[in-house]
Amino acid sequence: MRVSVIGGSDVDAETVGVARALGTRLGERGHTVVCGGLGGVMRGVCAGARDAGGHTVGILPGERVADANPFVETAVATGLGHARNALVVMNGDAVVAVAGSGGTLSEIGYAFVFDRPVAGLRTHTVEGVHACETPAEAVDYVERAVAERERRDA
Repeated sequence: MRVSVIGGSDVDAETVGVARALGTRLGERGHTVVCGGLGGVMRGVCAGARDAGGHTVGILPGERVADANPFVETAVATGLGHARNALVVMNGDAVVAVAGSGGTLSEIGYAFVFDRPVAGLRTHTVEGVHACETPAEAVDYVERAVAERERRDA
């Protein structure tokens, strides 16, 4: 499964640690991480996923693949700025939001538009976002939610 991880690019070290633990869990479970490909939460989740042998995709706002953090395995330059947020969400089966501000909130909105389940770690309190205490809980939630959606749509 592909999991879009969204969150702040300018976050504290503790939040980066949460993102890294999330990436590790996703990688261990065989999931591909899709993110915005830059720093902060994006760098943390990619580092954790790569450490666990997982695949990472960074959908970048700019025109240079070289702008991706060093843990992005597949970088996609878009030149779209924040408009690339829709692509980050669309390319995952589920979304995990970690911290963040306005850009993350816009991605949560796209998750609702594209009918993606959303788990939240230290992020916006929004109806429809399943608040989780740990990265493990967030991964368990999105796995369950996607499986339920697949059964419902079958």
